[in-house]
Amino acid sequence: MPVCPSRPEEDSMLKAPKSLAAPVAATKPHSFSHHGDTMEDPYFWLKDPGYPDVTDQEVLSYLSAENDYYESVTKEDKPAIDALFNEIKGRVREDDESVPWQRGPYDFRWAFTPGKQYRTWYFRPRTDDPFSGAAWDILYDENTAADGLEYFKLGALVVSPDGRYLATSADTNGSERFTVAVRDLKTGERLSDSIEETSGELVWASDSQTFFYVRVSREWRPYQVRAHHLGGNNDPVVYEETASSFFVHIHASSSNDYLVIRTADHVTAENRVLGLKKASLATETTGSTAFLASFTPFLISERRENHDYSVDHAGGRFVVRSNKNHENYGIFTTGEMPGEDSWLEQLSGTNTRYIHGCQAFDGFIVVEDRIDGLDQITLLSWDGSATQIPMQEAVYEVGLDNNDEPDQGFVRLSFSSLLTPPTVLDIPVSKALQPGEAIVRKVQEIPSGYDRSQYRSERLMVTARDGARVPVSLIYKADWQKNTNAPMHLYGYGAYGLGMSPSFSAPRLSLLDRGFIYAIAHIRGGDELGKGWYNAGKLEKRTNTFNDFVDVARALTAQGYAVPGGISISGGSAGGELMGAVLNQAPELFKGAVLHVPFVDVLNTMLDADLPLTPIEWPEWGNPIEDEKAYQTIKNYCPYSNLASKDYPPMLVTGGLNDPRVTYWEPAKWTARLRNLKTDDNLLLMKINMGAGHGGKSGRFERYYEVAEEYMFLMNCFGVKP
Repeated sequence: MPVCPSRPEEDSMLKAPKSLAAPVAATKPHSFSHHGDTMEDPYFWLKDPGYPDVTDQEVLSYLSAENDYYESVTKEDKPAIDALFNEIKGRVREDDESVPWQRGPYDFRWAFTPGKQYRTWYFRPRTDDPFSGAAWDILYDENTAADGLEYFKLGALVVSPDGRYLATSADTNGSERFTVAVRDLKTGERLSDSIEETSGELVWASDSQTFFYVRVSREWRPYQVRAHHLGGNNDPVVYEETASSFFVHIHASSSNDYLVIRTADHVTAENRVLGLKKASLATETTGSTAFLASFTPFLISERRENHDYSVDHAGGRFVVRSNKNHENYGIFTTGEMPGEDSWLEQLSGTNTRYIHGCQAFDGFIVVEDRIDGLDQITLLSWDGSATQIPMQEAVYEVGLDNNDEPDQGFVRLSFSSLLTPPTVLDIPVSKALQPGEAIVRKVQEIPSGYDRSQYRSERLMVTARDGARVPVSLIYKADWQKNTNAPMHLYGYGAYGLGMSPSFSAPRLSLLDRGFIYAIAHIRGGDELGKGWYNAGKLEKRTNTFNDFVDVARALTAQGYAVPGGISISGGSAGGELMGAVLNQAPELFKGAVLHVPFVDVLNTMLDADLPLTPIEWPEWGNPIEDEKAYQTIKNYCPYSNLASKDYPPMLVTGGLNDPRVTYWEPAKWTARLRNLKTDDNLLLMKINMGAGHGGKSGRFERYYEVAEEYMFLMNCFGVKP
């Protein structure tokens, strides 16, 4: 990859090599009309009409040409990329292992074998001390399962309540269609039970002969809950969702007494529960009254627009997290008849307190909340009295870790900050709900060494153009100074109410050690400051998200954190949409951009109701089919539709051929159209993983290699030697 001549030349850019011709996609006439408006889309043909099966040779040839161009351009940088990869890999403990946990009759743990891409899972008969040195047996080896496959992702790994059977689900091509398999742990035999086209979620009934799973449609919509009896071939439907805008998911309650069936879009939810002790197919009474009675889920609260709630159970009570009284949610409890009219609110969200998660234990509830944007863990008694677990840093992220048994005498947490590697903590909890001193069970080891005193972090509040105060988290080397020519990288997401926490990243050290300052813009559309922060970045307010990011970049430049035009940026999925929008709005601010699986063809996708993710996305983006105002709003910011004949900075674009979330043609169409329109000679690269999906490659080292490729691109944008 050509390198800029020197860092001080602020106007230098990463140029496309003149010796290599970039691919040129054909243009073919295509137009569509909605609400009296006609749009031209000459690259519509890149969507294979047979999707999810992509067999169109012209499409495949174009994608292959882009991949070949990427390989040719980056060929000279391969030694540097390899060195970066080895540097990042050197921060990974090759024999990393989990903190052991207990569930039912067994102790469990996972560990990596040096040189292996995937985990090996272990178990043994339950001991008095899960941290003892007693011998472990192999439960499941992902490496064996992944042998010979280009892609592998384990979905579920669940042992039956009696400890006899292991049910697993795996995705072998990145399409997020999981196949279920069952093994007899007593004999080691793999049973004939095999179920394809599932979401990967599995829950055992108490009889250890029946389990539940979710079927996905051909278009990849999780829509149907089924029950499977070992050895059977007639799996009855327990629940089927007919609304195309709702997806179905299942989980076991913390007590393991109930199957929870949740069907929801992004703003509205409906939950049902089914007693796992009564649910059984062992008698094969598929058509009988007894079967219908035992497999009829109880509806907790009928769906109504914008009511979002989730359900857990332990200690003989149901726990509900609901936004019925406040947009920042509340925690409610109820007895064994969990209808909404019996809910008792125990903890209320406020304008400054956002309750974003909870788990039920036998004697209390653990609440994940955020006060003034800062993560908290609150212990909540059944009577509503609350105690916060104290934290030791000013800016951090903390959340529930693996808490598999509701009667355990501790709460296991995961903790991290920009400066602190991921840490697993056990917090003893007394009967009086007083937290004891934290027991550190694990701190992520950095084998090549890490000295946190060599780095600094800070948090800023940037005033956006409409007066909103946008948080920004930053980290840099301790000797970094303002008003120098140091490179800056700015990351953002801002969608679906998914906040970007200020967490640790070992690979990121490779940028920091080369003089980069790294910033995270906590823009509207995420939930960092509560549900109102999310709502202020969606639907007709979507442009707030893009404006926030641009305003953060301008403020960081004005305050001396970066020089004019001296910021590289990155984002993935909806964050890739963010990248596309801000590059259209203010390309002069940025030195380079990385768009991972970018959702850039928003208008076309939201107009295609046959895509599985489109109906469920309408509450997030708007329905441009039925709503002319939503059509105009999306059209006005859609990154693909608003590409123009002007200069853009260098870009690296990625995608996955099997991605069901952001289909491959979105990055492909973006790249093809941008090559045709842009007026600069800056480098534009696209890399499509032909055997992977939304998350890129699956092996831990393969993922790190892709990070090394991205970092090499960013360094080249600034002319920084690797």
